[in-house]
Amino acid sequence: MKKTLSLLCIALMSTGLWAQLDRSNPPQAGPAPEINIGESHQFTLKNGLQVFVVEDHKLPLVSYSLNLHIGAVPEGDAKGYVDMVGQLMRSGTSSRSKAEIDEAVDFIGATLNPHSRGIYAQSLTRHNTTLLELMADVMLNPVFPQEELDKAVKQMETAIQANKNEPSAIASNIASVLRYGTDDPYGAITSEASLAKITTEHLKQYHSTYFRPNKGYLVIVGDITLKDAKKQAKKYFGKWEAEQVPLYNSDNWPTYDGSTVAIANRDGANQSTLIVTHTVDLTPGHADAIKASVMNQILGGGSFNARLFQNLREDKAYTYGAYSRLSNDERIGHFTASTQVRTSVSDSAVNEILYEMRRIQNERVSDEDLELTKNMMTGSFSRSLEDPQTVANFALNIARYNLPADYYQTYLKKLADVTAGDVQEMANKYLRPENAIIIAVGEADKIAETMACFAADGKVKRYDYYGNEVKGLQAIYGVSAEDVIAAYIEAIGGKEALKGVKDWSQNGTATVQGMELSTKTVQTDKNQVLVEMSMNGQTLSKQIFDGERGKVVSPMGEQELEGEMLKEMKEGTYLFPELIYLTEAYQLELAGTEIIDGQNCYKLVVAKPSGGVSSIYYKLSDGLKFREITSSPSGSTIASYLEWTEVEGVLFPKKINQSMGPQSIDILIESIELNQEPDDSIFAI
Repeated sequence: MKKTLSLLCIALMSTGLWAQLDRSNPPQAGPAPEINIGESHQFTLKNGLQVFVVEDHKLPLVSYSLNLHIGAVPEGDAKGYVDMVGQLMRSGTSSRSKAEIDEAVDFIGATLNPHSRGIYAQSLTRHNTTLLELMADVMLNPVFPQEELDKAVKQMETAIQANKNEPSAIASNIASVLRYGTDDPYGAITSEASLAKITTEHLKQYHSTYFRPNKGYLVIVGDITLKDAKKQAKKYFGKWEAEQVPLYNSDNWPTYDGSTVAIANRDGANQSTLIVTHTVDLTPGHADAIKASVMNQILGGGSFNARLFQNLREDKAYTYGAYSRLSNDERIGHFTASTQVRTSVSDSAVNEILYEMRRIQNERVSDEDLELTKNMMTGSFSRSLEDPQTVANFALNIARYNLPADYYQTYLKKLADVTAGDVQEMANKYLRPENAIIIAVGEADKIAETMACFAADGKVKRYDYYGNEVKGLQAIYGVSAEDVIAAYIEAIGGKEALKGVKDWSQNGTATVQGMELSTKTVQTDKNQVLVEMSMNGQTLSKQIFDGERGKVVSPMGEQELEGEMLKEMKEGTYLFPELIYLTEAYQLELAGTEIIDGQNCYKLVVAKPSGGVSSIYYKLSDGLKFREITSSPSGSTIASYLEWTEVEGVLFPKKINQSMGPQSIDILIESIELNQEPDDSIFAI
């Protein structure tokens, strides 16, 4: 048989018939495959808690996911407390301490993760009753200790500080504010000020109001029978009392007459983070949902074949990736296209995003692109059915969003029926390139003028991390760079006091990716510096400069610095650099005033002898340094001076956030000593 087929192929090629086969058109799609979603069981307790059970006895594991259908919650001026509830639920109950909960969970090797709208738990089958007891206790009886709230607030403040240097976080905040407005829960941004207003009463009130069984869905998946699941649900959650839960349903969204352009400044950035977004009226299970999803998948839904990816990466080489998302929501959904590009092509990239949005509106997609997308989505859907959790989630969604009972059973048929005309219709219905919110985070002064052409009114507005509109650099008169430096020197103690400092040593702690490290810095007026970082008494890194030579010591070995890196290190060895800015080979420019994180600051641009440039922000209110952004051949670093302390008549930074790229470090100085005359041997190279 095999030989016969080979001979047939040869014959076809020899006669030219092979070449005559028409392969220009893709094969016709066959009927949608039959699918078996799997069996799920559903029942409702007397208190209104709906329970979904999917049996899966392949492994001795069982998971419990209890989700509350709460919706948007207005938090007022204490924005952030809803998230705090999830963080603190495991911090103690009326009968168990945090330590006891943690020990019990670890003892059975379980997972127990509460969140602001429910809880998830998983364990081996033989431990499920123990797990359920813990789960129910954490879910129903949290006490929200004040000390744990204080810790959570500090952690959140640290996260905010790190996010202020993260372009995607800045862009996301601005997008939320401009889409929904600050008065809506979807648009409110958590700040240090709102965190300071959070009390344990906020958490307790939220929990007692919204954690009710009549708004709950318990999903049980794994090695368990329906009979046992019913017993467990009734035993652990049957006495949970139902109450009416408030529903926030305002729809007072901002409106825009044409496109609007928003930018946020990030000095030292070598690229721009771009977002093109707008709201869409698309709810879960809407009749358009599947067709609209196909449209978005073709435009920029995540595959390498998507148009945004092909245009901005493969064709223009502007970026590593460009994507779009079309989200649905019970209140209001949104469309978002996003990418990161080098600063010089920021406007060109936005133009291409808008071009692709218009192209899919005006031109029908090819049959080939449509079938490729539908095949990919079919495969993804089919693979998801291998997970029993998917079956449970389907049943949950049907109940939660009041979908037709056969919504998922008929999904593949509906997907197969999507036409090129449907795609074009969805693009025209749900994409609004002419009325979009366009956001760019980067070097504002370099991109502002070129981005203005996309705004309906030709104006670009500037925003900060919190989504507050701010003025850009404002020209100032009657104030010089020398005046700003003199005010700073006076603010931290005066020239004579600073000249009296011959050396200092600082000890503190640094938080890096949740790990707490110890820091030690010794610095002299002879340009000697020692910076050491350790953990549990073991040195992780050490930087040394003896006045002329420098080296870095790490577990990987030692490296003596040369060239540009050596110049950079030497420039950072002055006890008080402002004292030399006017006497050495530094070029100063007072660029103007700018509001940074709510602080009105002078912006001083300092060009250093090494070629590096720093943008330093000094507060108008008290003259103190607020932020310093340094650009050099090795990259850009941002230091934010959050708190100051006085030592022998001189002010020193006490709390500092330092970031370079995605890495953010919080440093808390715990002790400072002056004029200790350290031995030169500690600076030996």
